[in-house]
Formats: sequence, structure tokens, C-alpha cells
Amino acid sequence: MTPETGAALTRPFPAHPSATATRTRLVEVVVPVHNEQRVLAESVHRLHDHLTRDLPYGFRITIADNASSDGTWDIATELARTLPHVRAVHLDQKGRGRALRQVWSASDADVVSYMDVDLSTDLTAFLPLIAPLLSGHSDLAIGTRLARTSRVERGPKREIISRVYNLLLRSTMGARFSDAQCGFKAARTEVVQALLPAVEDQAWFFDTELLLLAERHGLRIHEVPVDWVDDPDSRVDIVRTAVDDLKGMARVARRTLSGAARIPVPERVAAARLPAGMGRQLPSFVVIGAFCTLAYLALFWLLRGFLPAFTANAIALLVTAVANTAANRRFTFGVTGSAGALRHQIEGLVAFFVGLALTTGVLAVLPGGASRLVELIGVIFANALATMVRFLLLRVWVFNPRRKENPR
Repeated sequence: MTPETGAALTRPFPAHPSATATRTRLVEVVVPVHNEQRVLAESVHRLHDHLTRDLPYGFRITIADNASSDGTWDIATELARTLPHVRAVHLDQKGRGRALRQVWSASDADVVSYMDVDLSTDLTAFLPLIAPLLSGHSDLAIGTRLARTSRVERGPKREIISRVYNLLLRSTMGARFSDAQCGFKAARTEVVQALLPAVEDQAWFFDTELLLLAERHGLRIHEVPVDWVDDPDSRVDIVRTAVDDLKGMARVARRTLSGAARIPVPERVAAARLPAGMGRQLPSFVVIGAFCTLAYLALFWLLRGFLPAFTANAIALLVTAVANTAANRRFTFGVTGSAGALRHQIEGLVAFFVGLALTTGVLAVLPGGASRLVELIGVIFANALATMVRFLLLRVWVFNPRRKENPR
């Protein structure tokens, strides 16, 4: 409990009935909540019943109330008073990431986890989620709604935004996990406590930043396909969250490039191996790509106010493509001087035309009268694909060190 967070525990955690003289493996499940009085009691009872019946390990459910202004805290304290293995923690400041950090950093469990209070994810996936962590075969585990075997019910708007966001993570940040946003995650406690000091975000980007940091250090991330049903009463501001996520991606990329993201992790973890030179080039490309992507989106949005979508897209893409090639020439591939600069820009335009073809194609298939937001989501998706093509073209062709005419 710390004064600055205002955390308070309502009751101590009693021993699980299956505990013996041998220490029971303990799993802590955090349910972060903010103004969730409508669903909290029903969800916690359902979760408690499931874990009591089907989990062969000791468990603790922690309700982490972050600055609720309704009756959520009163309900949380009553649940902690009446249900075994349930406790409640209160924070005076809002933020899902802040709530998870507070509980996870102080946990004595073998595995820490969290799930959204609406329990959109089918609970039968929880044991497959934590089993590889308790066996030592994985370091972190996530539920994924994007696997072919997952069964997902949600509207097209959320589906598109989710896929675009995860595609951006893979194309610009080099992420290999498939679903950063699913509210169903777990980690070995020693691992997550080593990573937490380097995670800055306190809100929705917290999950993504933690996963990117884990991958950066070669940690093993296990994915579990889940059945997931969208909560129609969700109050998440999608546009604001998307903007905050883009800002978070740019910040993580900047920290990665500067080396500030390196932290001590268990010695047994080996860094992920990349092709020669890529370990130095990729962070720089990511930083430049993040800033160019933000510039492209801002320019497209501005031009779209008075130009047709196709024209606004072409101009925005051309301007940022030229800037991207120039920045990567200097900072990513270390080419200095003016010799060859024009040729590099001409060859870099090949990637521009790939991006133009992809984004134009996406705009062409959108239904007539689509809103500017839908158009923006579409070009983000296409631009993410073009980013992957651009990096490959720049690395293996435009700035290939085997081309003798490239001055260094």
C-alpha cells in the first residue's frame, strides 16, 4: 500500500483449501474496474465459481478499482468480505495500466494475469493460458481473437480497427504476437516484475508496451485462441484510444532506438536473432516509419477536407515517401553525401507506387459515402502493408551494401 496511489486492501487473502504442506502454485487474477457497478458482482461470482471448480491451482482474485465514482468500490469490498480468495484494491487515479502495475508489482503469486470485467473471453481458455507459464515453457501468454480457430462476435468497426492496429504493430514495430488488445493475459510474476519498471504507459497501451518490451528481450509469448463476445455496452473511446496507441508506438520506438528500453531480465533469456545488420537498422526504420505514418495520416486528414480521397491520399503518400527515403538513407542505412541521392529517391518511389496501389485499392472498394474515419482506417491498413514492402525494398535493393555505388 502506498500513499500516492491510495491503495487499500479490505481483507487478507486466506489459504486455498487445496493447500498442503507443500506450497500450492498460486495464480493471481486481476480484474481492473472503473465505474463497473452494473456488471462487477455478477462477473466476479461467475469467475470465482469457475476457478473454484476448474482450476487445479491456488488462486486469488484481486478487484483493482481505479478511481471509480459510482458504487463500484462498495460492491468490490462486499465481494471481498463474502467470497474466499477475493480481495479489493483501490487507487485514487484512473488507468488500467496503473491498476495492473500496482497489483502485479507487489504480487507473491507464481503467475499474474488479468481479464476484462465483462468476461467477454470464454473462461475455458484460462487454464490453457496459464499452463505453459506454470510449467516454465513460456514467459507471457495472451488470448488472441485473430487466430483462425477463434470464435469472435463483434461489430465490423471494432473488427477493422483491431486488425489494422495489430497489423501496424507487426509492420512498423516488428511485433510477432497477433493480438495486443485482447483483455486476457498472463505472465510469470518474476518476468513481469522485471519488465514493469521500463513500461511507461498507465492506461490502454500498457499491454502493448509490455509485450513489445518482452519481445525485444527475447521472451517467449504463448498465444491461446479464444472465443470472444463483444460487450455492446463498452464505453471505450475508440478514436482517442487509437491516437494514444499511435503516440505510444512512437515513444516505444524512440526508446528502442536510443537503447533506453534495455533492462535486466533473467540470464537464461537469449536475445532474438535477426539477420546481419537488421538489429541496428530495424529500430531506426521503426522510429522514422512511426513519425512518417503520423505525418501521412495528419496530411491525409487535412487534405481530405477539400480534396477527393484519391488525390489527398496520393499527395500525402508522395510527400511522406520522399521524406521517409531521405531519413532512412541517412539514419537507417548510413548513406551520407549527395552522391546517389537522386537515384535513391527514384528507386524509393517504387515503394511509393506500391503504397499508392494498395491505398488506392482499399479506397476503391469502400462503399460509396463512407465517412472520413472509415477512409482513414482503410488507408492505415493499406499503409501498414506498404511499410513492410518498403523496408524490404530499401534493405535488399535501394541501400544494399553490395551495390558499390552506395557511398558510405
